[in-house]
Amino acid sequence: MEKWKTELAPADEQNLARAAELLQKGEVVGFPTETVYGLAGNALNPEAVEKIFLAKGRPQDNPLIVHIASMDMLPVLTNNPPELAFKLAKAFWPGPMTMVLPKSDLIPDVVSAGLSTVGIRFPSSKVAQALIQKSALPLAAPSGNLSGRPSPTTAAHMMEDMDGRIPMILDGGPCSVGVESTVIGVGTDRVRLYRPGGITVEMLEEICPVEIDPGVLHAVEAGRKVASPGMKYRHYAPKADVQIVEGSFPAFRTFMEQQKGEGVYAIVFNGEENSLPVPALAFGAEDDPAAQARLLFDLLRECDELGAKRVFVRSPRVTGIGLAVYNRLLRAAAFQIVHLNESGVAE
Repeated sequence: MEKWKTELAPADEQNLARAAELLQKGEVVGFPTETVYGLAGNALNPEAVEKIFLAKGRPQDNPLIVHIASMDMLPVLTNNPPELAFKLAKAFWPGPMTMVLPKSDLIPDVVSAGLSTVGIRFPSSKVAQALIQKSALPLAAPSGNLSGRPSPTTAAHMMEDMDGRIPMILDGGPCSVGVESTVIGVGTDRVRLYRPGGITVEMLEEICPVEIDPGVLHAVEAGRKVASPGMKYRHYAPKADVQIVEGSFPAFRTFMEQQKGEGVYAIVFNGEENSLPVPALAFGAEDDPAAQARLLFDLLRECDELGAKRVFVRSPRVTGIGLAVYNRLLRAAAFQIVHLNESGVAE
């Protein structure tokens, strides 16, 4: 892989134009969206897309999402999308929702991991929209981290992973959502949820029925082809061993007495961090899953900076965007869940 002197540049008009020129030349660049920072390349150029996989160290059976900045691009990149897709787009685009649809012949197989479908998203980030418009290209873009690491929600976090791997990262400030987009497969009268995100199940159900793929809450069986990123492999993980802990806070506190030791940390809800026998980070109020979503990946990276070896995380609620937070934690923890009784004993 070519070694770059990666430039971290403000996302102003001049640098957007330079980034667009790099994309047109078949290079890849980092850019902000409202969800997380992405690693973008020309979705119609297989060589550019290969550079995305190489920079991330990403398995090639993990499909990419294609980002657009105009509804005119949807029928060009997809093959006869159902009417429901346009209804959902009207409700939630621009925004953190990806629709998996039959792909047109313009989409290279490397983008879709050989599937006949492709994920399409119209981000609400003005920087992302400007980059797509200036390059005049649909952009294939996974999250801008090394494969398996927590996704970056700031340009500095992306720089940690991508320095020397790509020519440029546009700095547009922190991401407002903090977890990747909701991914849905769109049928004629219903959708299938593959990855929860900022557009929640409850929001989608106002438009049509929603089926939740088993891969949202359970490990995907070996060999299964997946329609969405984020369904296979260990994802979003710090170097530490992560475990989700389900139970009351008194039970959690008792449990942590048994776990305390060098390198042991906890991630808890606001107000709980000072009542524990181990160092703890807070990721929002228990009833504020939107804050948890914004903070989660930052805190997982902070655990690495602190030298954490084991991290125990209080389980969030699994409604609204809390389902997205729980889904990311499941993958960061490689599905390790501790269930506590009221005495703080693992069952």
